[in-house]
Formats: sequence, C-alpha cells, structure tokens
Amino acid sequence: MATVSPPWSYTLQLPHDPRAPGIARATLRAVLAAHSLTELTPTAELLASELLTNAHLHTPGPYALRILPAEPGRLRVAVWDTDPRVPPGFKEGAPGDVPEKEAEHGRGLPLVRACADAWGVAVLRELGASKGGKLLWAECGEGAVAR
Repeated sequence: MATVSPPWSYTLQLPHDPRAPGIARATLRAVLAAHSLTELTPTAELLASELLTNAHLHTPGPYALRILPAEPGRLRVAVWDTDPRVPPGFKEGAPGDVPEKEAEHGRGLPLVRACADAWGVAVLRELGASKGGKLLWAECGEGAVAR
C-alpha cells in the first residue's frame, strides 16, 4: 500500500522580541528536516532570516513565519507583519540595486530577490479574522543554493 503525504503548512506567531528571528530559523530547520527537505535549508534559512529581520527592525508589533510547500521540491517562506507599507525593495518594478558599499542597511531585500526563485508581497486588509498588514514571501526549490 502506498503512503500519501498529507498537505502541510506551519505558522509560527512571534512577539516583537530580538530572540524571535533566531527561534523562527530554528523552527524552519526542524520543519525542513521533518519533511526531508534539508537540501533547501541554506537558501530557505537565508530568505527567512532576511524577511524576519526586516519585520523585526521596521515594524513595532508582532510578526509571523509561514512555511509551506509551493509544489514538490519547492518551498515558500513568508513573513507577515502588522505594517501594510510595502518596503521599497519589494515594490513592483523596484530596481534590484545594492546600496552603496558604505551603507549600513538596505542589502536584505535585494539579497532575497537575488536568491529566491520567486518572490512577492500581499497587502492584507483587515477583514474578519485578518489582522491586516502585509505578507512578504519568497520561494526556493531543489537545486537552489544560497548565493
């Protein structure tokens, strides 16, 4: 008898705490290991780390990590936060420019765009159970390597 893997996704709610991104990365590693997707760990962890750090640094409220398979061998990593403003690095048609070498910030989202197979944003309006805000996401697949 063949076994069928049930559909899965994970959402980790995080407080606005400096330890939260590290806890989320550890959770991501555990989820990927549990689903035999360890080959995606380096890229998925880089993508998650940049998105989580962006949420922590630029929003005052809680945020969440969402992990789900996009299709076989592909993974979507998404981070929700309470601020509906889309960061310049994720706006449609935004240049993929890297900031000047003396700049102390601004490399995270261009790094996500460079390493992800696909990326995007959804602005969420407050409807029913939704808390509004935005969801930044990035996908990686087999053969993807953090650059």
